[in-house]
Amino acid sequence: MAELLPLIGFVFFGLFSPGPNVILITTSGARFGFQRTLPHITGVALGVGIIAAVTGIGIGALIAAHPALGGVLKVIAGLWILWMAYNLWRADPAKKRETDKPFTFLQAVLFQWVNPKVWAVALSATAYVATLAPVQQAMTLATTFSTLNLGVCIFWATAGSLLSYILMNATAWRVFMRIMALALIGFSVLLFL
Repeated sequence: MAELLPLIGFVFFGLFSPGPNVILITTSGARFGFQRTLPHITGVALGVGIIAAVTGIGIGALIAAHPALGGVLKVIAGLWILWMAYNLWRADPAKKRETDKPFTFLQAVLFQWVNPKVWAVALSATAYVATLAPVQQAMTLATTFSTLNLGVCIFWATAGSLLSYILMNATAWRVFMRIMALALIGFSVLLFL
């Protein structure tokens, strides 16, 4: 276990710091509450574990070795993140519509495939398990990522749900949603720098 502490520390800080998942989970917690955000939380936890596992068995190395493939992934990720930012910017939490729903479990799992931050952390984390066989790498990374990210998502969803007590009027909600949208836009821009 002691030999995994550097990996655990790296993955924790990589996943805890703001990125698309943190922004979306916090926003979902604020808009829909902790309970309705649970499918999103569990989907993210499983999704990052899957990405970490496939990175451990070599898919990440394939993406790193083929810059064009990485470029396509960046464009898809950037467009998807901008679309989510646009929807957050337009959202009016004071006037929830029937179509306003938190991410489903499957949407959260699938989002991880175009989440550049998860790929970057997973690719970097392989250095901590490089001496292990590919299957051991995949299992170690998947377990570490999923377990830690479950805790991270629970923290940010709780923080978001607590924010809803502070956001007492339509103006405060609009400011919050636009700050979250701008954070997503900023992250999308960082993909190409």
